[in-house]
Amino acid sequence: MLRIAICAAVLLALQPCTTCSAYAATTAGATAGEAIAARIDRAIAPFFDAGAPGATVIVVKDGKTVLRRAYGLADTAAGVALRPEMVLRLGSITKQFTSAAILMLAEEGKLALDDDITKHLPDYPTRGKRITIEHLLTHTSGIASFTSKPAEEGKAMRDMSVPEMIDSFKNDPLDFEPGSEFRYNNSGYFLLGAIIEKVSGTPYADFLAQRIFVPLGMKDTAYEGHARRTAPVAAGHSRGEKGYDYAAPLSMSQPYAAGALVSTVDDLARWDAAISGGRLLTPASWRRAFTSWRLDDGKPAGYGYGWEVGEVQGEGMVGHGGAINGFTGFALRIPERKVYVAVLSNSDSGPANPQLVARKAAAIALGKPYREFREVAPAPGALDAVAGSYDAGKGQRRVFRHAREGLLMQLDGQPPVRLKAASKDTFFVAEGLDWFAFERDARGKVRGVTLHREGEALRNPRIGDAPAGRRAVKIPHAAFDRHIGRYQLRPDLVIEFTREGDRYFGQALGQDRLEIFPMSENVFFSDAADAEIEFDGQGMVLRQGGRSTPGRKL
Repeated sequence: MLRIAICAAVLLALQPCTTCSAYAATTAGATAGEAIAARIDRAIAPFFDAGAPGATVIVVKDGKTVLRRAYGLADTAAGVALRPEMVLRLGSITKQFTSAAILMLAEEGKLALDDDITKHLPDYPTRGKRITIEHLLTHTSGIASFTSKPAEEGKAMRDMSVPEMIDSFKNDPLDFEPGSEFRYNNSGYFLLGAIIEKVSGTPYADFLAQRIFVPLGMKDTAYEGHARRTAPVAAGHSRGEKGYDYAAPLSMSQPYAAGALVSTVDDLARWDAAISGGRLLTPASWRRAFTSWRLDDGKPAGYGYGWEVGEVQGEGMVGHGGAINGFTGFALRIPERKVYVAVLSNSDSGPANPQLVARKAAAIALGKPYREFREVAPAPGALDAVAGSYDAGKGQRRVFRHAREGLLMQLDGQPPVRLKAASKDTFFVAEGLDWFAFERDARGKVRGVTLHREGEALRNPRIGDAPAGRRAVKIPHAAFDRHIGRYQLRPDLVIEFTREGDRYFGQALGQDRLEIFPMSENVFFSDAADAEIEFDGQGMVLRQGGRSTPGRKL
């Protein structure tokens, strides 16, 4: 609707002045954008520390950038501030570019998604199983992920050829029947890079540059070490005993097509604009990439081709996270609402969780902000009152337990999650977005709980008491002291064990410290991580989630 306006102090018979109308509309749009930016900044700025590593953040709505900021330091030792135009590692956000390259080759008829991988990698041992390119794209191949293997001393810094890396995992047994399960898998995307090279006759780094980055104007996006121009680069950090330090080195020949790209939030916004504009691929191919793959039993995997499929406050979302030495990130797009958010952090261990930051920013851009909570001290008896077993539906049980760490919630088959109290009946996930509201009957007894998640309210009725937890025993401090030290389980997983007085602790690099409790002089447990640790004199074994992972003492 046109506005009636007066231009240049001259009354024009009440005719609409198009110049003034356009200016007013532009001003209103700018004001709205500034208001959104201010709300986002207020919500996410508290996650960062001015004296610690930080993140670059971009939020785009309806094709316009509403927030572009950097928080924290690019280099903690030098005290250099992080800037939005700086280059950071993407980690596994790389996978969406690898999948796009595969789809480009498929559209050109150079491969088919249902090709057996041995058509392009004839020497790969599939043990008589049919493993397709689509299995690799969707993490359903059953091939063991090389990043889940025990660390090999000195390997992280070693430059390795593509055949050498494939040789390092190709003879490992399959984890499951191809197509039957979803299990995140870096080996699969490494193999996709090898297939791109084989089919195109072009090195992976060059193919992406020539076919994706240069045509889209992504000037600062490249396979690390193959930059096409000089740009400011943020240093990667890890948290240590005395604060943040530079991250351990890693040869980028190893993450390769699964995680070796670097970029800026500006270039990622260009990437999103290209997707929204239907560039590079046909609409049908983009739809396939963004559609959750279904397992052989028909269940959705929650993952397409290089994209996680989910929701933000009830709105359909596709996105992906990344974690690699010194860096973490998360980028998401909400196509129907034309919202894009990218958060790239130059630390692999906080202070902020990029996915949490990205979701909060996206929700505000949608006009559906997440509820904010303030932690309070739980009232006496509040944790015992809500503890119990609750029916979570589909044969699953949700257990709330009053543990040493406070209130823990655990869904069958999942690790426990620590909750904080907002009131006697309201609890929220620490470092998360979900929250729980307990319901009481007329006598004040808790009869159920409602999980609030991404715009949904899911009620779980109480069905009984919480099962008994593991019991700790008393041991001589000297028995634990011989286990004190750092243990490496994978190149990216080091756990340090320490003692403070009568209390024992374990802390994975970049994660919160957890108290552990003895079951014997050599076996300890953590309710907060639902894990057991057994020491054998030379090393340790971590048992968690049905898996046993050995570690050697450093």
